[in-house]
Amino acid sequence: MNNEKYIKDLREIKQMMNRSSRFISLSGLAGVFAGCYAIIGVVLAKTILKNKGDSSIIGLEPEITNAANQELVIQFLILAIGVLVLAIGTAVFLTTRKAQKNNEKIWDNTSKRLLINFFSPLGAGGIFCLVLLQYGLFSLIAPCMLIFYGLALIHASKYTFGDLRSLGYSNMILGLIATQFLNFGLYFWAIGFGLFHIVYGIWMYNKYDRKNT
Repeated sequence: MNNEKYIKDLREIKQMMNRSSRFISLSGLAGVFAGCYAIIGVVLAKTILKNKGDSSIIGLEPEITNAANQELVIQFLILAIGVLVLAIGTAVFLTTRKAQKNNEKIWDNTSKRLLINFFSPLGAGGIFCLVLLQYGLFSLIAPCMLIFYGLALIHASKYTFGDLRSLGYSNMILGLIATQFLNFGLYFWAIGFGLFHIVYGIWMYNKYDRKNT
């Protein structure tokens, strides 16, 4: 009995320490939904290209900056923003629901540090992608998005589940590989933001969420 009580006390102390230093209310299902949104976004992007009868946007050369391609880029940006809004909205909803279910705070110093460390590299990457867009380097945007997103996840993993670091490294490495295959940016985008998120979300759900449902 004493040993069981001792183990239970240690487990509770460990949980309290984790809650004070790490944000542990992230939902694994949010990753699955984000991955699905990304894949749907890629399918829609391919549909736009098919309707336009032009696939050059996947690997545009820097000198290709005609009005037609600029119109495609704007459509792609709107599509990407839509996917981002859906992913963030779903993540906020599911994470808030999980935190309320576990009687945990959704907004505290830990979650603030998590967001700051996540959005700092991501914001810098977003600005850099706009610079690439400014100079017509369209084919480098998808790899750079993957690289900076991976860095953001690695940076933020210090304040949440350590498993997030693996997803960050996977996206960063995939982005670096994508720089050597610029004509396949959409496919790398689908793998990194789509497939990787789905696999990670299922893993996280089975590891942390299923036992609480």
